[in-house]
Amino acid sequence: MRGDLVRKLLARVLTTGLAVLAFLVVALTGATGWGLAIAVAALAAAAVERRIRPGADGVAESVLVAAGILVGYARRLDGGFHAALAATALVLLGLVLLAAPLRAAGALEIRAANLPVRTWTPRVTERLGDALLVLLGLVAVAAAATLPAWVPLVAVLLVAAGCAAVGLDLARRRFRPPAGGGPVGRALRRHQPEFLLYFSAPPGSEYQVTMWLPYLERIGRPFLVLLREPEFLPAIAAATSAPVVFCPTLKTMDEALVPSLRAAFYVNHGAKNSHCIRFSQLTHVQLHHGDSDKAPSANPVSAIFDRIFVAGPAAIDRYARAGVEIPAEKFVVVGRPQVEAIEVRREPARRLAAPTVLYTPTWTGHHADADYCSLPVAETVIRRLLDRGATVILRAHPYTGQNPTSARQLARLTELLAADQARTGRAHLWGATTRELTLTECVNRSDALVSDVSGVISDYLYSGKPYAVTDMGVDGEHFVERFPLAGSGYVLRRDMSNVDDVLAELLDTDPKAADRWATRSRYLGDFPADSYAEAFVDAARRQLEPDWNPPAPRAADAVTQHGSPLSPTP
Repeated sequence: MRGDLVRKLLARVLTTGLAVLAFLVVALTGATGWGLAIAVAALAAAAVERRIRPGADGVAESVLVAAGILVGYARRLDGGFHAALAATALVLLGLVLLAAPLRAAGALEIRAANLPVRTWTPRVTERLGDALLVLLGLVAVAAAATLPAWVPLVAVLLVAAGCAAVGLDLARRRFRPPAGGGPVGRALRRHQPEFLLYFSAPPGSEYQVTMWLPYLERIGRPFLVLLREPEFLPAIAAATSAPVVFCPTLKTMDEALVPSLRAAFYVNHGAKNSHCIRFSQLTHVQLHHGDSDKAPSANPVSAIFDRIFVAGPAAIDRYARAGVEIPAEKFVVVGRPQVEAIEVRREPARRLAAPTVLYTPTWTGHHADADYCSLPVAETVIRRLLDRGATVILRAHPYTGQNPTSARQLARLTELLAADQARTGRAHLWGATTRELTLTECVNRSDALVSDVSGVISDYLYSGKPYAVTDMGVDGEHFVERFPLAGSGYVLRRDMSNVDDVLAELLDTDPKAADRWATRSRYLGDFPADSYAEAFVDAARRQLEPDWNPPAPRAADAVTQHGSPLSPTP
């Protein structure tokens, strides 16, 4: 987004500017001490830039800084020729030029966690850039302290020896691969996984995987998680005991997809999914990472999968309504296992004196037709809720900060809640506090929901409690036709002209309580509460068996005129 681009541009300008300035000060003036200090500042700026732009190419800046430090070093000694310093310059220049290619080669190597193997080479190459900055900093300190020239030479030779070992190992892997595959492939063959969870997504999306890990573990069969982006490896490895493998290339995927695998599960429609779909011996199953009436929930790309696990019959209807033709036998109704711990309120709660309301604005999306974000009008909703004496749980989408405008709007809402909390003592929750809670915990703490079109509404539907949906588009009276889940909720218009009426229905009268129970079965399936998640676990197990056809979903439960189910089975 725009704010991220500005940060990257500033980091680049600062690093390059300081590197050029350091070299000019040392080379053209007698202020060697100042030049060395500026060189160290340039190294610090380069380190910051590497955090902002992990793939930043700083070769030119590193050469300038190294040249400035070495010229300053020579002046500090006596200005004459020093063989040790000349050797240091040659080795250091070689390291500067070779660090980036070694890092790029290491990035193409397979990496793993939760496996009894040590893939040290790619981990070392990943840190070569940082090691080079530290080395240049040490040489600058040696120059400032006027240490003998052999001191930096020893340091650069030690680093060079490490780089040589890494380079030789990479060359051996590339040109003389070990028989039977590498250590990761051999460890996976011993592990004998029967299925994998495949994942590729932008940064900050690991929640799409972690929400499914507990239920995949319940299957009781060995499995692995296959990642296509390296930044997810630490967080996802910490969330499971199953092997987690990062495969940067198609070749490394060939090593990871061992013969024991029978099925592959997916949690989104990422473009790199096709890299795994090509393994035709596997059964490919789309799980999604939420159930909603958003356009991406009826993505035509779903048709490439062998099975599409959906929460309820409404998801199947959603594809048909969008004109996406998918054979009925591909769909398997499994419920939404993540809602199993949500507490169900069977009787309508009306005229609550001090309600707790969960507000979950979504993000703006990648495209305009997927922008359902209500943050531009959220201040009106929050103020009206505070006027009614409500306690607010504000839980924003993880991607909200990618849009600077949304980030500012969210910050304004937190200011309102903080000010009200200081004035009234109401225990509002926002920011990091809500991220420490699971969505289930937020749902259980609340009496009602205000949300945008998103998967949160489907999850909240399981509780039986009322919800309001923001209409941020141009659908008007056709909004419910496009987003049927809103029909069992209370629709907030974009101009907020009906906000008081909606909040009165949401928190006082709740006339759509009965409608919600019927909608609940359509969207979340009809499975016993005490074994709700087992519907998914059983269906997933059967994907590992040959010649299995899924059963037809059961009919929806009947409800009383008061809005609670006739039977105790949700």
